[in-house]
Amino acid sequence: MITTALPPDARPALVLLHSSMSSRAQWADLMARQEAGFRCIAVDLLGYGKSPFPAVDGPYTLGHEVDAINAAIAAHLAPGEPFHLVGHSYGGATALRLARQMPRRVLSLTVFEPVAFHLLPAADPARREIEAVVGAIARAASPHDATRVFIDYWNREGVFDSLPETQQQRFTAQIAKVKLDFEALLGEPATLADLAGLTMPALVMSGAASPASTRRLAAELAAALPNAAAMQTKGGHMAPITHAAVVNEMIAGFLAGAEVDA
Repeated sequence: MITTALPPDARPALVLLHSSMSSRAQWADLMARQEAGFRCIAVDLLGYGKSPFPAVDGPYTLGHEVDAINAAIAAHLAPGEPFHLVGHSYGGATALRLARQMPRRVLSLTVFEPVAFHLLPAADPARREIEAVVGAIARAASPHDATRVFIDYWNREGVFDSLPETQQQRFTAQIAKVKLDFEALLGEPATLADLAGLTMPALVMSGAASPASTRRLAAELAAALPNAAAMQTKGGHMAPITHAAVVNEMIAGFLAGAEVDA
């Protein structure tokens, strides 16, 4: 499911992909800010918001996610129409896959801490750290406990237990999709070397208070992309939500420059 700021017109398109356990609504402030210059298309990734839980046989992949995104945005874009692309966390990793599949259509690429740990070698400390988190989620005694592991890792210890019970239940209801997200992420065969073809202007963002794993991955990604800039913001991994004004200001500035250069 998608939403647009205004009906299609001559403005360039801007596709926005959210993080795990979130929805297209996380981009509401950025969309309001950008609607004068862009046709904003925010996508509910599979299993989140109003999109259905994925029904697939066999391993779940980022290819399944990208197929759903392409189907969603097709109704709002002319055939072959280019677009700017923004993604956060799991949405950022999915954005990288989407950009690799159609590099000529992506005018610019903005990612905030994409959790594309498959890009790193198996022995890399950042990849091993996130694999340990995935293992802890899998070993948890209940979905509630698994959700605690996930939420506390990306925020800080004790955050999950501090949330209202209704919010805990809402997050816990999404942990099954989170497990599929990790399956897709760690099963993706791409490496950093595969990003050489992504020559569009790119912005790789990270939070100063984020886990070391995602900050390291962001640095490696910025170095691998041929035409990328790296920026660090206040806040942690969820800064596009907790520090939206700061993050959106940086994204807006980058998009303005990318559109001038397009």
